[in-house]
Amino acid sequence: MKFAVFASGHGSNLQAIIDAVKAGTITGELALVVSNNRKAPALKRAQDAGIKTLFLNPQDYATPTSYDRQLTIHLKQEQIDFIVLAGYMRLVSAFFVKTYARKILNIHPSLLPSFKGLDGIKDAFTYGAKVTGATVHFVDEKMDHGPIILQDAIKIAESDTIETLTEKIHKIEHRIYPKAIQLFVEGRLTMKGRRVEIVEKP
Repeated sequence: MKFAVFASGHGSNLQAIIDAVKAGTITGELALVVSNNRKAPALKRAQDAGIKTLFLNPQDYATPTSYDRQLTIHLKQEQIDFIVLAGYMRLVSAFFVKTYARKILNIHPSLLPSFKGLDGIKDAFTYGAKVTGATVHFVDEKMDHGPIILQDAIKIAESDTIETLTEKIHKIEHRIYPKAIQLFVEGRLTMKGRRVEIVEKP
C-alpha cells in the first residue's frame, strides 16, 4: 500500500515514520510528503530521505475545498491508498474526508476526547490533569473527533514542565503512530460503530 504524510512543521513524527519504513516495521510505501508550508522542515526531512514532496500554497485557492480537490488530483496521480496526518496544521475539508473515508489517520497529543485542538499538551498541563498521553484516530468531519485506533497514557509528574511533558508525549507518538500505520497496512483494523477493533494475525 502507498501512503502520503501531510505535515506543516518540524516533522518529528514524519521522521519516526520514515525510520519505521526503513526498518521494515511499516511495510507500506511512503510515496509522498505534502505540506501547506513551503518552509516546513518536514519537507527537507523527506527530501533527505529521497521521498517525493509536494507543496501547495493555500493562498492560491479560493476555498478549502478547492485546495483539497487539487490535492486529491495529485494523490490519485501518485496512486496513494491512504493518508497520514503528522502535525498538519490545517483542517481537511468535508470533501476530502468523504473522498478518503476511513483512510485518513491523525495523531493528537492528548487522550481524546479530552483536550482537543492545537494545544493538547499545554491544555492538559495547565488544567492540572494527572494523566495524559497520545491518541491515533481516524479523521472525520469534526476536529479531533474520529474513531480511536490506539492510545497510550503517562502520568504527569509534579516535576514536569510543559517542555519535559512535550518530550514525553513525543516519545509516545513516535512509538504508537508507526504501529497504527502498520495495523492499517495489514488490514487489521475493523469498525463496529465508533469502536475500532484490532484483528489478531492469523
